[in-house]
Amino acid sequence: MRVLVTGAASGIGRATCLRLARDAGARGAAAKVAAVDLAPSPELDRLADELRKLGADVLPLHGDMGEADAPARVVGEAVARFGGLDGLVSNAGINRPAPLVQYSVDDWDRVFAVNTRATWLLAKAAHPALKASRGAVVAVGSMSGSHPHANLGAYGPSKAAVIMLVRVLAQELGRDGIRVNALSPGMVRTGMTAAVYRDAAVAAERDALVPLGRVAGPEDMADVIAFLLGPDARYVNGHDLVVDGGVAGNFLGRLPGISRITRG
Repeated sequence: MRVLVTGAASGIGRATCLRLARDAGARGAAAKVAAVDLAPSPELDRLADELRKLGADVLPLHGDMGEADAPARVVGEAVARFGGLDGLVSNAGINRPAPLVQYSVDDWDRVFAVNTRATWLLAKAAHPALKASRGAVVAVGSMSGSHPHANLGAYGPSKAAVIMLVRVLAQELGRDGIRVNALSPGMVRTGMTAAVYRDAAVAAERDALVPLGRVAGPEDMADVIAFLLGPDARYVNGHDLVVDGGVAGNFLGRLPGISRITRG
């Protein structure tokens, strides 16, 4: 598989690159992975080394997905190197939390540029290559795109826009044989949330909220992304797959006093 993954140096992006490389190796093939991150970093270097050890052909790329010209540039470099693309994973994202009544226009625009506009621009740039390969796009959304979450600023609205963008792209690109889907994680231990889980008590409380009993790791999301990119999802298009361990549907079970309710 020839794939481009943004936000690749850590978290879900890193786990996705490694999962795809392992899958290709298990089939006796070599994955071709364009691993895109904001800037050169030891983390991106380590990922590239691990991918090469798995037999992958790795193209580390740097680009700020919030800049209008960056998505097309990295797609162009990947297509030139690999001769095409089979998969695109728009994973790079940021969060600038604050109440909306205190929010700045600059923060709003920046969050939407990285979290939403980049997915459109990546898909637009990759369209010819994905049409040729009848490939697939996966955009990483969030359960915050379907459920309101106060004080996260533009994050929830930007992810809601990603989910609708995926549905529209699926309608438009499906005729070209390109599938477009979203993965919406629940709580995941990533670099963005690492500070939260350093508090053992908070981490335990979060685990307890999930019906499956634990907060997800990046690999839980990477496995689903690999499915959505692969042949087993050949008829899945325009879908937002929520992967949250059931936590978003657990609201009623957490209401205070619920244990006192008895049948009359």
